[in-house]
Amino acid sequence: MLRILLGEPPRENTGVLADAMDKMAEMASMLRSEMNDNEDRDHEYRKLEIWIRGLISSLDELEQSLFAASFFRKSVKAGYMDDMSVSEQGDYARYVYFYKNGFIRVFSLLDKLGTVLNTLYDLNTVRVKAHFSYFTVLRRFRSTKKHRELSGRLDEIKESYRDPMQKLRNRRNAEIHYMNSEMQDDLWQRHQGLHDKIRLEDLDEHLEDLRQGMEMVCKTLVEVFTYSNELLGKSLEKSRDSKR
Repeated sequence: MLRILLGEPPRENTGVLADAMDKMAEMASMLRSEMNDNEDRDHEYRKLEIWIRGLISSLDELEQSLFAASFFRKSVKAGYMDDMSVSEQGDYARYVYFYKNGFIRVFSLLDKLGTVLNTLYDLNTVRVKAHFSYFTVLRRFRSTKKHRELSGRLDEIKESYRDPMQKLRNRRNAEIHYMNSEMQDDLWQRHQGLHDKIRLEDLDEHLEDLRQGMEMVCKTLVEVFTYSNELLGKSLEKSRDSKR
């Protein structure tokens, strides 16, 4: 959608993004096929299908946010706020909007995935925390010692992206709970020199953090749905055999 608005050709999914999309679509298709063939009296399959299609939409929106932030970043040439033209200020504001939208969506998507995992694997994470996050679910996997193969892979991914994810989390927390993250940077600079010009944050470094955040999300989704699709496929096949 955003690519069309920005005069760019539509995205072609490649790499780990394509893998994540395909694995989620595979589970949604299995669930839909099962509902078409058999009754879904408790609507559990329908609920899961809706949640998974929501994850697909969320990943699409995250990728679009990263793309749009990168697109507008290219037009920001000045190193200081005071040196920007009116046009450049507009492009910087658009960069900030989509960058912030991106890092908020990283954690929003992971928390939605946590809800799916909690349901798929009967983790009952609400016993630990009423409003739980994806990372609470990971701890729940470890404490219950369920599905160690999957939880081990997810922990490895989390650890390998610890640094960029921590920086994104700090900016997300500042944005949601305290003040706009870019204003926090400005305030720090004002403390250093009241009359100094405000230098822009490192836009390329921030975009790289967001790119790695999206990569972490995609790899996590691939692991979750590769593992879960195999289990679901075996469960559905066993159910069909029992009815023959």
